[in-house]
Amino acid sequence: MTGTVQTMPALVERLGYPAGARLLIIGCDGLGTSHAANVGCYDALREGIATSARLMVPCPWSREAAGRYRGEDIGVELTLNAEWDLYRWAPLTQAPSLLDGDGGFPRTCAEVWDHADLDEVRRECRTQVERAILWGFDISHLGSHLTTLALRPEFFDVYLELAVDFGLPIQLPDGSSERVVGFPFRRLAAEEGVVFPDRVLRPLTGARKAIERALFELEPGVTEIDARPAVDTPELRSLTHDWPTRSDDHHVLVDDHDLRALTERAGITLIGYRELRNLQRAQ
Repeated sequence: MTGTVQTMPALVERLGYPAGARLLIIGCDGLGTSHAANVGCYDALREGIATSARLMVPCPWSREAAGRYRGEDIGVELTLNAEWDLYRWAPLTQAPSLLDGDGGFPRTCAEVWDHADLDEVRRECRTQVERAILWGFDISHLGSHLTTLALRPEFFDVYLELAVDFGLPIQLPDGSSERVVGFPFRRLAAEEGVVFPDRVLRPLTGARKAIERALFELEPGVTEIDARPAVDTPELRSLTHDWPTRSDDHHVLVDDHDLRALTERAGITLIGYRELRNLQRAQ
């Protein structure tokens, strides 16, 4: 595993851990997208080894997710895309530039970058955060669905503005992405006092192998591994072709009872985003 560690002193030291400590956030994506995902994410947080999750506020099942909330470490996945073909979600605000021909968000990042009005983006993202707060969430951090906000400078400005205004850490791609997109988003965030993990792993084939590999190869620093846990239901099977991966993520996070012990035996400390938030707000 490779990644760029934040400037000295290392993030782990700023969090109060020894230099060289290996800290792991196990995050759950998809909260609010379906009933199956809501059950899966909360199972993973309450009964499994997940330490954080992100809510997609515009999705149809987000209000039900709010009704299930009991104070878990949950952030907001700022959402400007609806990538599934047969299941759509749309802006909370009046935002014509954030609609495609189906009446939902655009499917791809490129469509957003090419057509979105930045004032509408800013208003929509702020409304998503404020809606989650209104619903009672003690928001721990911000993420960007499909990394749409992180990979273009003008959209990143909105992302960073919200992180500063609400005092929240953010999820960012690792440093290798900076060379691809052509601007130093990690340095810009650090200069504003915004905290973020050293590296984020988003395995496309499920979290099982990524977590097992992390037990042996995790680098010093703060690493996040994202999973998409959901219970196997007819609803889930009808929504997405990758339902077996999501169901297996639920199984590995909730039912593999040896995994937490193995993590501790490997000298890895599980943390959530609230530790990062507390650091950012104390700075």
